[in-house]
Amino acid sequence: MRIEVGTPEQMEALGRRLAAMLMPGDILLLNGSLGAGKTLLVSGIAQALGVDVQVTSPTFLVVRSYEDGLLPLTHVDVYRLSSTAEFNDLELVPDTRDGVLAIEWGDAVRASLPEDVLSIVINAHEDGTRTVTFSREGQWANRSLEELAK
Repeated sequence: MRIEVGTPEQMEALGRRLAAMLMPGDILLLNGSLGAGKTLLVSGIAQALGVDVQVTSPTFLVVRSYEDGLLPLTHVDVYRLSSTAEFNDLELVPDTRDGVLAIEWGDAVRASLPEDVLSIVINAHEDGTRTVTFSREGQWANRSLEELAK
């Protein structure tokens, strides 16, 4: 499924719609160039989950956790990790099974994850628009994404 997004506000709104579909144990892989809108999408998810603080990129911290929403949200940026072993050492997959795990640059650690993931690729265009492509893997294949297009 592909969705065209024209503004940062629309990216956050897309994240809010996605949040309504999320369940404990869900893993989201976010990929796209720097500045594509990965953190904005996670910000929208956090807003819909009831997180009271502003979401910022975890680039330098690697992991930010938000426990105060409807579901715990763990936001990870693996850009600065040098190996999947470093990611595995964080033990994020088992530690976040009661919430949602959103991983920026997720393709870098895909081999370390279970098969049930929603892969999200954000392509930025010169005119400022974005194309957001969703690929359902594992059990996600049985879940509808139609609400995202509204």
